Amino acid sequence: MSIRPEPFGALVYDFATRRLSFLKTPALTRVVRELDKHPDVDTALAAAGVPAAEHDKYVKALDQLLAAGTIRPLPEDEGSR
Repeated sequence: MSIRPEPFGALVYDFATRRLSFLKTPALTRVVRELDKHPDVDTALAAAGVPAAEHDKYVKALDQLLAAGTIRPLPEDEGSR
C-alpha cells in the first residue's frame, strides 16, 4: 500500500488489489498511518489527535476502508500488545 499526501487528505493505492482510495481529511490520513502502531482503533484515533466526539465518524470511515480491502486487521498476536 502506498499513501500519497494531498491537501484534502491522501490518496491510497493498494498494489495487490489495484484499488485507489481517498482519505478525505488529513486527520484520517494520520489515523491510517497510526493504526499498526497501536493495539486498538481508539488508541490510534487518540494518537492521531482525533477528538473523542468524532471517533464514531472515523470508525465508520475505517470500516469502509476495511470493507474495501484498503486496510486489514492486525493478526491476533500483534493486536494484543
